[in-house]
Amino acid sequence: MKTLDKKSLDKLIQSLKNEGYVTIGPLQKNGAIVYEEINGVKDLPAGYTDEQAAGKYRLNKTDSNLLFSYNVGPQSWKKFLFPSRLKLWSAQKNGKGFDIKHNGEAHKKFAFIGVRSCELSAILIQDKVFMNGSYTDSHYKAIRDNIFIVAVNCTKAGATCFCASMNTGPKALNGFDIAITEVSAGKEHYFTAEDGSAKGKKLLMALEIPAASPDQKKTAEEAVKTASEKMGRKLNTQGIREMLYKNFDHPVWEETAARCLSCANCTLVCPTCFCSNVEDVTDLTGNHTERWREWDSCFNLEYSKVAGGNFRTSVKARYRQWMTHKLASWEEQFGTLGCVGCGRCITWCPVGLDITKQAADIRAAQRV
Repeated sequence: MKTLDKKSLDKLIQSLKNEGYVTIGPLQKNGAIVYEEINGVKDLPAGYTDEQAAGKYRLNKTDSNLLFSYNVGPQSWKKFLFPSRLKLWSAQKNGKGFDIKHNGEAHKKFAFIGVRSCELSAILIQDKVFMNGSYTDSHYKAIRDNIFIVAVNCTKAGATCFCASMNTGPKALNGFDIAITEVSAGKEHYFTAEDGSAKGKKLLMALEIPAASPDQKKTAEEAVKTASEKMGRKLNTQGIREMLYKNFDHPVWEETAARCLSCANCTLVCPTCFCSNVEDVTDLTGNHTERWREWDSCFNLEYSKVAGGNFRTSVKARYRQWMTHKLASWEEQFGTLGCVGCGRCITWCPVGLDITKQAADIRAAQRV
């Protein structure tokens, strides 16, 4: 394990840029932490911390020199790996038919700076969805194959976080190239860093930075442990799949539907949701057409409309489908639950619905 200061962290970012990566990291913008291109440490949200609760998000500026003292914002890394709108192909009419051109554009090399453990788990889950099944999404794979990930272990748990319940955090265990832990102890401000791949090891060696001392390692580990013990939410996942399947008509579904706006916020901020729609767009001449894929949501009424009608006309049915898929049938499909405990769906729900509370309420009065 190595140790970095702010200068060597900036050098790490510059090294990635020199290798042709577009460096993406957290920025303070429009009152939230968002993920956009950064040019160095100077762009990171120094001193910013977030206040989160059910249906509430506030970003506060402090005198701290910490760069990663927030939890997570409304965006996830999904916006780069699975873009909200993507052209799949286009067709141009010629004299005999159509010339079809698939979207085979060259994809950028991204270096993600500041990936939280829950977000890293979400990326690994989406890998199973888009690459490890019977069909590989060529667009996703082309981007994913050129990603460099610098993970950040959490030393502070948010009020809506429950990654410890999902075994997805707060410490990144795998799937990263480099993982860092930010420590501020007295006058000391440093980052411990460990490699998780050959690429990460090579980069850390090139920086010529010192090894972390035993005390630095211990302090970093204790900070992450503290975060694990102070989660704002908990979710009991023991037997949760069977519980949800057996409680298809539980009163909680009706009570939740009475509050739910079916606005789709939860699915848009979720780092694992992957519902999409395909739209064909034709110009006025009829000579050119394009096929686009765009994000959709199982909360949208039109999403469940098929030739024979709509099979989920009620908000109750749509909420139940979302939560049951996330915490039950997802495991049957992909071998893992579809929730990583990031808490975004709780924070960004306009009416403050809480998936951990719904699950707890069903468990407390479940029907056997």
